[in-house]
Amino acid sequence: MKVAIVFQRLEGIAIALGTMYLYHRWGGNWLVFLPVWLAVDLSMIGYLAGPRVGAYVYNIGHTLVVPIALLAVGAAAGNTLLQLLSMIWFTHIGIDRALGYGLKYPDNFQHTHLGIIGKRQQ
Repeated sequence: MKVAIVFQRLEGIAIALGTMYLYHRWGGNWLVFLPVWLAVDLSMIGYLAGPRVGAYVYNIGHTLVVPIALLAVGAAAGNTLLQLLSMIWFTHIGIDRALGYGLKYPDNFQHTHLGIIGKRQQ
């Protein structure tokens, strides 16, 4: 496995663990955590319109930009719910990255910025 890939996966683990810790510290309800965590993958529905649209919609749901914005809005508004939702979203992305699921290219669902899903990295 390439060194860069190892570091990217370690970043994913760090994001996931750090945001789970904050979710706990901020009093998040763990019964809410899993359903919301799974909801992020609803972005895969875009693939029903083909790989190009699918990659675009999937990437919106799996880029750090959206939960960062959600966290910032939540913090600025003093809205704990938005902050907790952003922690769940960060955790989802972190775990995906740790497992090698990256942002998608429009040619194929398995083709990600972290490499080909299921193909051992040299």
